[in-house]
Amino acid sequence: MLVLYILRGVFILLAAAVSALYLLSNQIGARVDFGQAALILICSVGLAALIIGIDVAQPQKRLSAVSGVFLGLIAGMVAAFALSFVVDLVVLIAGPELPFAADIDRTLLNEDEAAQLDRYIAVQNLAEGVKVVIGLMTCYIAISLVIQTKDDFRFVIPYVEFAKEIRGNRPTLLDTSVIIDGRIVDLIETRALQGSFIVPRFVLDELQLVADSADKLKRSRGRRGLDVLGKLQHGHLVDFRIEERDVEGAGVDQKLLVLADQLQARVMTNDYNLNKVADVRGVDVVNLNDVAKAMRPIVLPGEHMTVKIVKPGESPTQGVGYLDDGTMVVVENGRDRMDQQVDITVTSTLQTSAGRMIFGKFEPSSSAGSGVHRAQRLEDTPPSAPASPPSSEPRQASNPSPSGRATSRRNPRRG
Repeated sequence: MLVLYILRGVFILLAAAVSALYLLSNQIGARVDFGQAALILICSVGLAALIIGIDVAQPQKRLSAVSGVFLGLIAGMVAAFALSFVVDLVVLIAGPELPFAADIDRTLLNEDEAAQLDRYIAVQNLAEGVKVVIGLMTCYIAISLVIQTKDDFRFVIPYVEFAKEIRGNRPTLLDTSVIIDGRIVDLIETRALQGSFIVPRFVLDELQLVADSADKLKRSRGRRGLDVLGKLQHGHLVDFRIEERDVEGAGVDQKLLVLADQLQARVMTNDYNLNKVADVRGVDVVNLNDVAKAMRPIVLPGEHMTVKIVKPGESPTQGVGYLDDGTMVVVENGRDRMDQQVDITVTSTLQTSAGRMIFGKFEPSSSAGSGVHRAQRLEDTPPSAPASPPSSEPRQASNPSPSGRATSRRNPRRG
């Protein structure tokens, strides 16, 4: 900024110096008119100050617009120079002719010749004025045409490049929903994201309106969004800045898409409707919910996992738990294990519009601690080798005899 201030001061001094040199060159050998000299100096310095004021009033300048004005000005001047020959040709054909030189001494001419000379000078002055008007018109038309159609130009070095083709990481515009969500900070801290992140001024204004809302819930969400912006601004992992430029649009969403198109940027949002509109308009969108869904681990049937049963399911034997990412897990035979961590075997998965569901089965273990494998061994035991009952209970046959006495089974081999 100091260099810019110095440049502006030097520009004013140069304007005053050029005016002073012009006055000195015209006043050599003659009496100096100090009033006229002061007026010229004041006008020169005032014009320089006006130009600096216009420069200060437009802090955000686009290189494409400045290049368009410069190129349009050159094209307009070239067109005006070409048309000036046409004006000279018209004057030469239709204008008055002089039988004598135009710079002859008027005292040597009679009245008719003096009148003829006056008409000739008037026509020449008119032709010069027409040239100036044509120059202004051609410059205006050329500048306006270039600015309005700059997106159709594809220039490469050493020419002007109006549509800059971005290579590598593209800037990312953050929507209000992503800022309030807050997960963007954790995602940046993983160093998985690179590039520059931009928050437009109109998004910041909307976030401030939410923070100043009378609704307590909206107010807390807005303040959390402001805290997230503070973390992004003071972080050093990515480039973060506030975009002061304002664009045309009926709402924040439309302005965001227009600005993304101008900056060749992508939009990060959680808004489903904004995501669809951006797809229609050809703007790249990063949906944070889609990123979170893509990062969920893949679970295949037959895998083992641990989950905490937090509530009963729809079936009388089902229990429901949730993974860390919010995925619902429906556990068969898990209703009796409320508020407990259980090991389950995944049986199937289901992807719905609301998210993903995992179905699993819990195998209850024996109270004696033998577990699932002991139960499997008991199921595989042949009928000829029954398990021994506990010694504390009397022996009792499974099928009592009519006399009430227990009959023991015989080994079929022994008859």
